[in-house]
Amino acid sequence: MEITDKLCRIAEEIAESYEKYDRTAHLDERPLPSRKVVLEVLQDLLRLLFPGYLGKGPPSRRTVKFFVRALVDSIYVRLSEEAEKALLYQGDRPPEECRRTAQESVLYLLEKVPELRRLLWLDVQAAYDGDPAAKSHEEVMLSYPCVTAIATYRVAHELYERGIPLIPRMMTEWAHSQTGIDIHPGARIGERFFIDHGTGVVIGETTEIGDEVKMYQGVTLGALSFPKGPDGKVVKGGKRHPTIEDGVTIYAEATILGGKTRIGKGSVIGGNVWLTSSVPSGTKVTVTPKLEFQGETEKGG
Repeated sequence: MEITDKLCRIAEEIAESYEKYDRTAHLDERPLPSRKVVLEVLQDLLRLLFPGYLGKGPPSRRTVKFFVRALVDSIYVRLSEEAEKALLYQGDRPPEECRRTAQESVLYLLEKVPELRRLLWLDVQAAYDGDPAAKSHEEVMLSYPCVTAIATYRVAHELYERGIPLIPRMMTEWAHSQTGIDIHPGARIGERFFIDHGTGVVIGETTEIGDEVKMYQGVTLGALSFPKGPDGKVVKGGKRHPTIEDGVTIYAEATILGGKTRIGKGSVIGGNVWLTSSVPSGTKVTVTPKLEFQGETEKGG
């Protein structure tokens, strides 16, 4: 068989697979949001939040207002277009309403930037105060993965709260891929939040976290079980993830599950703890494994 014939046959088989596995081939007239554009916009939002730290080089004080105005205008246009696509694809609103909602939501997000910067400064301060290895605030902002993950979450959460589909999760999953920290945009997180090291942290959609909470790598705030409907499919929605009150510290590899699980104010959850029930305020929960050493001990002389 000639190579051109083989290539033609291969192309036909691939095209047929689009019909057979249609959920993995988007051939609809309604365009999806562009992942590339959304992530470019996210990078520009991070530049607005941390100018000179995240993104391209810093603006000068002399030109900062021009820098901000140019970014604000560009973000508004591009993100409004992508948010409109997301709403149109959802398919439950007329086009005019989708456009208006998209523009209003992006404008709301941009208006929130000063408040987001306040929250993120408190998060940076919490990291600096909570990590003896931190030598400066600059080190925290330039190198700590939690800064990227939490900043992205705080941006995505505002869009999530406004009902914009797809885009918030696209943003936080990018941060997950970059940092190893998985924060669902639906989670509610208070002030001065610090994740030390961070790799492997998972924070589920309906998690609620108070102020002054600190956690370490490998912590999971997840769901205990997934109720199913009469059709056998998992029922969406509902409070599935725990509530962490103010001032709680959660050490490495702890797992806390369930929507009814509440960790009381000021509690300390030790490493490798598995919790599916609530803990009163001021409680310390630890695992006490028995260590055994076998073999000859070194003889002193």
